[in-house]
Amino acid sequence: MIGALSALYGAAAAWRRAWYTREPSRQRRLDRPVISVGNLRVGGSGKTPIVEYIARILVAAGERPAILTRGYARKIVRDGVTVVSDGSHVVADLDSAGDEPLMLARGLSGVPVLVGADRYLSGRLAERRFGATVHLLDDGFQHLQLARDIDLLLVSEEDLQDRPLPAGRLREHPSAAAVADAALVTAGYDSAAERIARGCGIDRVFRVTRAIGAPRTLSGARDTIVVPPASRVFVVAAIARPDRFVADVEAAGWEISGVLSFRDHHRFDARDVARIGAEARAKGSAVVLTTEKDAVRLVACNLGDLPIASVPLVVGVEPADRFREWLLARVRNPQSALE
Repeated sequence: MIGALSALYGAAAAWRRAWYTREPSRQRRLDRPVISVGNLRVGGSGKTPIVEYIARILVAAGERPAILTRGYARKIVRDGVTVVSDGSHVVADLDSAGDEPLMLARGLSGVPVLVGADRYLSGRLAERRFGATVHLLDDGFQHLQLARDIDLLLVSEEDLQDRPLPAGRLREHPSAAAVADAALVTAGYDSAAERIARGCGIDRVFRVTRAIGAPRTLSGARDTIVVPPASRVFVVAAIARPDRFVADVEAAGWEISGVLSFRDHHRFDARDVARIGAEARAKGSAVVLTTEKDAVRLVACNLGDLPIASVPLVVGVEPADRFREWLLARVRNPQSALE
C-alpha cells in the first residue's frame, strides 16, 4: 500500500510540474532575475546557508538581492507579505518571521528578507520598496508558480536511491532534477560530485563544502568563545537532520558528552531549558552547543554558570571563482549559458 501511495504522490508531483512546463504563461514573472535554491528531499539539505552564501556573492558584486521565503513554522501568519529585514534592521520577531528567515535577517547586512506564501507579491514589494535587482528563493524548486532564471538544486547520493513520500523522503521523483540549471553536491571530491550530478541528469555541477566556525554566545553581541579541543560538549539540535550537526561537532575535535534532539522548528519552553541544563551537567559537560537555526529559538535560554553557544555552519561552493562567474553572468544576462 505504501508503495502505491508513493507512486501516486510522485505521479501527482510530475503532473503538476508538467502542467506549468507545457504553458510557461501559467507562471508569474518578476521584473528582476530570480535564483531558486531548492532540493528534492524533505528538509535538512542545507538550503538556507547556501542562500546566505549566494546573497553575499551578489552583494559583493554590487547587486541588491532580496530573499523571498515561505516562513515555515511561523506562529503568526498574516495575509500578504511580512518584511523580516529591510536590509538595515530586523523588523519582525520569531513568531511572525519563522526561525530560518530570522536567522538570515540577523546574519546578512544590506539584504531585505521577506516572508509570504505568494512570493511573486513578495518580489514585487522588494523591487518597489527596496530596489531589489535580483531575487533569491529559499526552498524554491517546487514553487513553480513563480518563474525563475536560475534553478540551483542541492542533491545527494541518497536522493538517487530514495523514493517519493510516503515510502521515502522525496517531494518529487529523482528524474525531476534534470530541469535544474546546476547541481550543488556535498561531496569530498569533484569526481564524486560529477557522478551524482550525472545520476540526476544535470550537466553542470558544483561541489558544496561544509565547515563549522567558532562558537558564539546566544544573546547580546553574539561574542565568540573559545572551546578547547577535546572539551566535553553537550549537543542540542531541533533540525531536520541532527546527525549531520553532531558529525560536524565531532569532526571539530570536541568530545560529545551527550545529544538531545527535538523535532524540526521545535519551540523551546522552560521545561526544555531545565532538561537541557540537567542532562548537560549530569554528563559533565563544559559547554552546550547548538545550531544557528536553533539559536533564534533559544535566545532566552539561561543555564546559569553553564555556557551555551551556537556553532555557525560555514558553506562554500567550489570551484568558487567559476561558480561566481557563471552565476553573475546568468543574473546579468538570463539567457546566457556561459560557463
